[in-house]
Amino acid sequence: MGKTVLITGAAGFLGSHLCDKFISEGFRVIGMDNLITGDIRNIEHLFKNKDFEFYNHDVTKFIHVPGKLDYILHFASPASPIDYLKIPIQTLKVGSLGTHNCLGLAKEKGARILIASTSEIYGDPLVHPQSEDYYGNVSTIGPRGVYDEAKRFQESLTMAYHRFHGLETRIVRIFNTYGPRMRLNDGRVIPAFIGQALRGEHLSVFGDGLQTRSFCYVDDQVEGIYRLLFSEYVEPVNIGNPDELTIKDFAEEIIKLTGTNQKIVYRELPKDDPLQRQPDITRAKEILGWEPKVSREEGMKITYNYFKNLSKEDLLKKEHKDFSKHNRK
Repeated sequence: MGKTVLITGAAGFLGSHLCDKFISEGFRVIGMDNLITGDIRNIEHLFKNKDFEFYNHDVTKFIHVPGKLDYILHFASPASPIDYLKIPIQTLKVGSLGTHNCLGLAKEKGARILIASTSEIYGDPLVHPQSEDYYGNVSTIGPRGVYDEAKRFQESLTMAYHRFHGLETRIVRIFNTYGPRMRLNDGRVIPAFIGQALRGEHLSVFGDGLQTRSFCYVDDQVEGIYRLLFSEYVEPVNIGNPDELTIKDFAEEIIKLTGTNQKIVYRELPKDDPLQRQPDITRAKEILGWEPKVSREEGMKITYNYFKNLSKEDLLKKEHKDFSKHNRK
């Protein structure tokens, strides 16, 4: 019988692509998601596969998975500003209680666990590009702190389990990733720009547009995560594309890609929005033999075609998830 992997956040953007990757590599995959921000349509194509099983479950509550588990990938978390600003308490809980439950499960099963951290642990960085030995510049009490600090605590708890219990742990720091299955109106740069272009709206750039981002195509991101899981390296590793550009230049690329004649409109920069974001991937190159292969031009064409083929209903609807019940405790 093949190896079994549990993937939390399985119905999300990255989680669903990881499910596909591990199925294609011959694993038995158990996907887990409470569908607060995930979309069941991202994994529906796997339901008929005998090697895939889905649990609708909130990882902040006790996790029970019968039988053998070889690996756990903890990707359950809101990941877009719209989400974690609407459900700040749940965001903190999934990074703390959810991570604690996943680590406890890994200890019980003797499984290796990979934790999904983020470039947001660097905050608004004073060091550029960001390497793994940079401790960051984060506001604990700012609106983005609920996400940033959840991830920072998550890393600390993971390393504590590694050192105290001898648990096999891995930590990936994910930089901006894009591709099919992103939610169109989740507030992140690429789906926001493409959605506006497809609806004939002007593109909203926050601040002066000179802040930078580095975008990694999802296939490259998944390959880096996969290699990290099976490496012997326990400290955090940046996985991202160091090809940096300004948001203003990227908006102009989107207008050219979509063949529309929209203009760029400038809006107030959100509080604590990082002005620079570029990964130093030296560690990933040396330890994993990994670096991104898909150019932004190629990846954006695939992503744009995915969004272009969405239904008119999906294109026009705004985010309408009811988050109220998830903020009560």
